[in-house]
Amino acid sequence: MEQLLSVLKELHPEVDFDTADGLVTSGVLTSLDIIALIAEINAAFDVEVPAEEIIPENFDSAKTIWAMVERLMDED
Repeated sequence: MEQLLSVLKELHPEVDFDTADGLVTSGVLTSLDIIALIAEINAAFDVEVPAEEIIPENFDSAKTIWAMVERLMDED
């Protein structure tokens, strides 16, 4: 989770990702941010985020992103 928080803070240092939610619905994370984040997740956690996982609910908070990453790591 710490590695994910670090990646998120690189994208938006002004956001407290420990407590922030509604990242997609409030516009904090744009589609370009999500693309960059997916590339970082793929590299950092050695998982591939399939297209069907790229939904707002999976990217709306650090916790939901981490839950998706854990789920993808468990599938490998």
